[in-house]
Amino acid sequence: MHILFLTQVLPYPIDAGPKMRSYYVLRYLAARHQVTLLSFVRPTDRPEAAAHLAEFCAAVHTVPMRRRPDRELLAAARSLLTGEPFLIARDLSPEMVTSLRERLAETRFDAILADQLWMARYALIAGELQPEARLILDQHNAVFMIPERLAEGEKNPFKRLFLGRETGRLKAFETAVCRQFDHVVWVTEEDRAAVCDLLTDDDPPLAPSTIIPICLDPEDSRWVEPASPTHRVTFIGGLHWPPNAAGITWFAREVWPRIAAERPDAVLTVIGKNPPAELVRLAAGDPHIEVTGYVADPTLYLAETGVFIVPLHAGGGMRVKVIEAWAWGLPIVSTTIGAEGIHYREGVDLLIADRPEDFAVAVCRLLDCPAEAEAMAAAGRRAVERHYDWRTVYHAWDDVLAADLLEVA
Repeated sequence: MHILFLTQVLPYPIDAGPKMRSYYVLRYLAARHQVTLLSFVRPTDRPEAAAHLAEFCAAVHTVPMRRRPDRELLAAARSLLTGEPFLIARDLSPEMVTSLRERLAETRFDAILADQLWMARYALIAGELQPEARLILDQHNAVFMIPERLAEGEKNPFKRLFLGRETGRLKAFETAVCRQFDHVVWVTEEDRAAVCDLLTDDDPPLAPSTIIPICLDPEDSRWVEPASPTHRVTFIGGLHWPPNAAGITWFAREVWPRIAAERPDAVLTVIGKNPPAELVRLAAGDPHIEVTGYVADPTLYLAETGVFIVPLHAGGGMRVKVIEAWAWGLPIVSTTIGAEGIHYREGVDLLIADRPEDFAVAVCRLLDCPAEAEAMAAAGRRAVERHYDWRTVYHAWDDVLAADLLEVA
């Protein structure tokens, strides 16, 4: 098949959850079909990343992502006037539409795959120009749940108002989009159910769908040999993403002082670009909180990590940091939402805690019991190999494409 793959982030290097999903789906499909990649790129994306993707794609085309304050204001105004979600309106790009039309003029595609909700509009444009092409949407998240959950913990009334309005608009947009595709792939059953629950009895049904989780390559995600002592409590995640920023700030403010009182030798290490101001302020007042910014290779930190934390209270889809930590061989403490959509056994693969006092007790338990931590890490590694290896799980994409071919026939 000739497949056009549309993505909002250049899926390499694999340094974020959305990139991991896009990269291994792209790898799998490109090994079996002729795949043309059309992707936004940011100033931090390097030419060698696109060159790597070109090694297995039939063609790679990129369009600069232009986010400036003036364009953000225009997007906000357009959102107010049209009712379109701001998160969607801000990524409207005439340059992307132009490049899309050029790709469609060059090739007749059998399938057009939109990677994440942000690229759905472009796939629908392509569908109008090539109506015989099958439209597939890869839904990494039930997106409306992100601002909805953030609003629950937001104290600023203006931010809470904006998040509430954005939630309502995303609910309408997301359900409408999921009707217009020929097939929707979800990463978790929870996300599919959340969007289905928005429908009334009078609404038309959503498109046919399949659950395919986010996967990684266990062979490339090597077990990290622990150093001595393993005194770090570590968080890794892009802090430009509001659920990550809110979660680790909550941990540093509400949970960490309880741990520090029990384990004064412990160090909280936060790895991720664009740390929020409150986290930086908390770190400035505590020599045992280390905020590193982005780290290309965190292996040295991981080797000293006694507990990996996922303290999220918002978000959707799968938290890739859980399966990454399992692959590295690290014991995990997570909130319920942080482990949402993951195939785990509580107390065997990881520990779940939602209240500050419970989270602190769970972290100290693993720091104080290295044998239990080691057993939990080993169980997590087995869970990755059993449930989240892209080479085996992504055969499900064959069924998605085969179903579309049968519908054409």
